[in-house]
Amino acid sequence: MLRSLYDWTLSLAARKSAEIWLAVIAFIESSVFLVPADVLFLPMALARPTRAYRYAAVATVASTLGGIAGYFLGSFAYEAFAKPVLAFYGKLESFEALKACASEDTLVLLLVTSGLAHLPPIKVVTILAGVAQVSFLFFVLSCIIARGARFFALAWALQRYGEPIRGFIEKRLGLLAGLAAALLIGLYFAVKYLAPAGAATC
Repeated sequence: MLRSLYDWTLSLAARKSAEIWLAVIAFIESSVFLVPADVLFLPMALARPTRAYRYAAVATVASTLGGIAGYFLGSFAYEAFAKPVLAFYGKLESFEALKACASEDTLVLLLVTSGLAHLPPIKVVTILAGVAQVSFLFFVLSCIIARGARFFALAWALQRYGEPIRGFIEKRLGLLAGLAAALLIGLYFAVKYLAPAGAATC
């Protein structure tokens, strides 16, 4: 099923309505869809590099709006809708594990790493943020910053280097993003727990 979804999403890049589909995929990716919007964004930005930043803006706005939808699903419709969706995609167990141990600080960090690197999957974190009642304003800002950083960084790389970098991005993006997320997590805990007591702020 995942391969079929991937191929179908990729095929949308060739349509005249590709930009609309990019917004749709970026929106539903945040709560109910399995394939990331990057799959559609990459070929679109390569085909029309002068529009790469425009596509990045579309994807960022739509992904943020989708995140808000996921947040409200977690807040008001977890048992009725969000839980069955997570179970369908096999994410319910990981969700429950995060829910059981995630403090407010951890949720803040997960919002950033999921937006930058899909670690954990965006839909899991957006729904969890709603369940945990994370500050709505902070949630929206984290979506804009983290997801915007991902799409605009891809737009810059594709516009600057074009087709030669596509293979590298498709094969190594997950690894690089994961390393960046791991570095961010390490720095966070280093500042939080290893800073001198007098300098600690939280």
